[in-house]
Amino acid sequence: MPERTDLIADFLAGTAWSEARRETLAGDASPRRYDRLTDPQTGATAVLMDAPPDQGEDVRPFVRIAEHLRAIGLSAPEILAQDAENGFLLLEDLGDDLFARLLQDMPGQEKELYRAATDLLIALHESDPPDLKTYTPQIMAEMTGLAFTQYRAAITGSQDETIRERFEARFMDILSQSVKGDSVLLLRDYHAENLLWLPQRDGVARVGLLDFQDAVLGHPAYDLVSLLQDVRRDVSVAVEQTMLAHYIKQTGWDDHRFRRAYTVLGVQRNLRILGVFTRLARERNKPYYLTLMPRVWDHLTRGLDHPALAPVAESLLRELPPPTPENLDRLKTA
Repeated sequence: MPERTDLIADFLAGTAWSEARRETLAGDASPRRYDRLTDPQTGATAVLMDAPPDQGEDVRPFVRIAEHLRAIGLSAPEILAQDAENGFLLLEDLGDDLFARLLQDMPGQEKELYRAATDLLIALHESDPPDLKTYTPQIMAEMTGLAFTQYRAAITGSQDETIRERFEARFMDILSQSVKGDSVLLLRDYHAENLLWLPQRDGVARVGLLDFQDAVLGHPAYDLVSLLQDVRRDVSVAVEQTMLAHYIKQTGWDDHRFRRAYTVLGVQRNLRILGVFTRLARERNKPYYLTLMPRVWDHLTRGLDHPALAPVAESLLRELPPPTPENLDRLKTA
């Protein structure tokens, strides 16, 4: 099989970017990598996505969701060229102004940016979603098992399937009671490192979207939790509560029902993330993710204070070790 560099050269040879300069952009938690291409004559730019199929990547879901998002007026990158067989996409370059980067330098913009991102979710949830897999209570409960099979097992050195199975069964009951209503499109990784600020555009198109290939259908609180309980940066409590109230008011949701779903889904997300970040650190040699664990734990324990989580809160905090410095050291080596 040709080397990956040769395949990239062949792919770009069929485009107007064969002579472009290439600069590596920051990667993410997946095997995907991104390069910015710059035309030496015009200075125009585009982005090359390299998603190796032999590492489980598939660009077709990204293309499908990007086209859907663009069709409803949102700022997903335009697909300029594609080679699904070999895992390459040539994308519109939406720039470098990630929310996370902007807020480091201009924290005063937090409310404006998060209002724009919340308004995008309101618009997205008012549109008809594509036909996708639904994130059911059973699936979500099973995904929390990573907190036991990865995170807990790595710290304690032992597996206990009985504890995991008992928790998943109880938590599925809580999800079934709390997460009700019509399903909407969930982008799943909707947070400040996947959102770009495009102030030259209008309305909700001012928010550029990245990393949505794992989209599913589910409860609308899911992406709002992803945005406002960001495990990569601290979102102020004032902004979280303001945006939560704004979403509820604009969509007409019952306040109590939506906040209950929001909290339960936050616990689900953060349990799964404990396991995912453990796996990234131990199996893919990405120890950076361990530095985020204390924030994940803070979100989790705050959520467990809600009365809806009472059937599992005490036992969960007893069975899951906190991410103390000593426990994080245990997660560094496989």
